[in-house]
Amino acid sequence: MQFFKFDAFLGYLTNEFLLRGVLVTLGMTVATVIGGLLLGLVIAFVRMSKNSLLQNLARFYLWVFRGTPLLIQLVIIYTGLPQLGIKLGVIESSLLALILNEAAYLAEIVRSGFMGVAAGQREAADSLGLPRWLVVWKVTFPQAFRLMIPPLGNSINGLLKATSITSVISMEELMRRSQMIMQEKFEVLEVFAAAAVFYLILTTSWGLIQDQLERHFGASIAPRS
Repeated sequence: MQFFKFDAFLGYLTNEFLLRGVLVTLGMTVATVIGGLLLGLVIAFVRMSKNSLLQNLARFYLWVFRGTPLLIQLVIIYTGLPQLGIKLGVIESSLLALILNEAAYLAEIVRSGFMGVAAGQREAADSLGLPRWLVVWKVTFPQAFRLMIPPLGNSINGLLKATSITSVISMEELMRRSQMIMQEKFEVLEVFAAAAVFYLILTTSWGLIQDQLERHFGASIAPRS
């Protein structure tokens, strides 16, 4: 009995059905990063505001979405919202769950980045009489962004793999399409080995991009003497 069909494994690496799943996974990741960053920025600034009510609302959001599994959030959105009259398709439910979850983590990354900028930098800019938005855009954000790149890159790396969770509601990304082929061909090891290779290619490619970004923006901080 043949344990592993290597020729079948190679065939799945060029399987058009799986390759389309790779594109779906990549598209979901990009959309989630964009949506998560925008929402995360809002939450981060609310978290840093002087309004205690807004701070508590932001803390509650982070407590819920960082303290519960993405899988549960996904299922609640997909099956719970229709009971409230809000009907979302598989794609919309998947992206909404991913964005809401990712925003909770990105918000803390953004906040820590801004908190990592020395207060003297902001005070020096304020002493020049610059508008607050200009201080944030020209002084605080460029320095904070350098600090955000490593944790942001790690979060995106995890997100590439976390998209596979959406397969439980039949989102046809890479994992779901692998399951569909497996159920038809019964070649479990071969199909999932090919899927693993695709995930490795995606995460490795992003790792190379992250390295380039860190070198370009000087994100690595030299040890202090």
